[in-house]
Amino acid sequence: MIVLIAFLLILLIQADLVLISFRSLFTAIVLVISAPEAFREIFSAEILEFWVAAIYLIGVPIILGIIARRSFRKKAKEQQKESPEELSLGKISLRAFMRHTIALYASAIIFVLYSAAFLAPFIAPFSPYDQQDFLVTAYQPPLSQLEALVLRQPKNLIIPLQRGSGTTINLANSLILDFQLLKTRNEPNAIRFVNEYRIEGNNVIYRQGMRTKTITLGELAGGGKNNIAVKRTFFLGTDQYGRDILSRVIYGSKISLSIGFLVVLISVTLGTIVGVTSGYFGGWIDALMMRIVDILIAFPALFLILIIIATFGNSIYLIVITLSFTGWMGVARIVRSQVLSLKEQEFILAAKSLGLSSMRIIFRHLAPNTLTPVIIAATLRIGSIILTEAGLSFLGLGVQPPTPSWGNIINEGRDSLLNYWWISTFPGIAILTTVVCFNLIGDGVRDALDPRMRG
Repeated sequence: MIVLIAFLLILLIQADLVLISFRSLFTAIVLVISAPEAFREIFSAEILEFWVAAIYLIGVPIILGIIARRSFRKKAKEQQKESPEELSLGKISLRAFMRHTIALYASAIIFVLYSAAFLAPFIAPFSPYDQQDFLVTAYQPPLSQLEALVLRQPKNLIIPLQRGSGTTINLANSLILDFQLLKTRNEPNAIRFVNEYRIEGNNVIYRQGMRTKTITLGELAGGGKNNIAVKRTFFLGTDQYGRDILSRVIYGSKISLSIGFLVVLISVTLGTIVGVTSGYFGGWIDALMMRIVDILIAFPALFLILIIIATFGNSIYLIVITLSFTGWMGVARIVRSQVLSLKEQEFILAAKSLGLSSMRIIFRHLAPNTLTPVIIAATLRIGSIILTEAGLSFLGLGVQPPTPSWGNIINEGRDSLLNYWWISTFPGIAILTTVVCFNLIGDGVRDALDPRMRG
């Protein structure tokens, strides 16, 4: 219920941006079908964030509602039955996990963090790249309020509309106008932060730091003397460039959490395939694969990562690939040990005697029975991957500024940690909270899947 209320509140506050996002998405789909070349000329990755956020904002409450409805129906059916239904192993494990209070709270926090990452364009108060008027906005402490003059000039460069007529041109121009509104967050006018201002006749005299400047009322968008300025609050303060820390932490969560999830997904998949193949076939295949695993485990992972980044440069995709291919060896060993014990059991021997193919035995019988240690290893691995990415970004070898990630935000504030503590403190708290929560979830999953720990 709390989640539903929170999502509805965001939907009500940002209703205009959500509607523009869906409208632009439908227009883009039509344009892709009718004129893909015209769409490629207009599209930018920044707009994709608004589409994902709008779908997530509408989709999550619907999915949660369907799940809640099914659970209520199941409870009603169970109450009507005299004898309780026999539970499967998955349901038993789920109920055991639901009794693990600390793990449930940790899961709720992780859900909030991932939701903030998906909904960043709607909940972040500023763009993470805005560094305007840093004479006024730089190094502002948390909960600072600053006044800003609203100018007539546009906030961003206006994207020129295409000339001509026809369905394709009209769709392209409609998409351009929607993109312009989304990029400015439906606030088309530029603002200028000031320390103070006063009105003298038709002029506005304002101060920025040590500088005093003058602007005419005609250059302002207020339309009068009473509404020429707005107030903006920086809840977590600003950095040396005047960028909002809260917005950068929210957008940074997209990078850090996405890298952690993708790396674990790739490394667990690769480790499971190698472990199952090595354990099932044995012989020279097992010997070759395990020697490769031994060599990679013996080689320092961080040193290998640094060599790859120094050789090929640093990008988000390279970091994901590098961390993925240096973290699958432990999963491969775990899966191999499980397969070695499983392949001699009766149900595998029965499958072989029935003439089932090796691929069918592996994917239908062996792989599902090795998921328990793999899931535990994956939940515990995500936290360490997030720490590794943050460490690389802190050293300047990970995600490059101005793209925000928790690690490079901490790096930007390390030289002024004593005087301006908030720059590094809040992303550090985000990393600490995420890693601790994933470890707690891993402990809860381990207890739920282990019959000896269920109680």
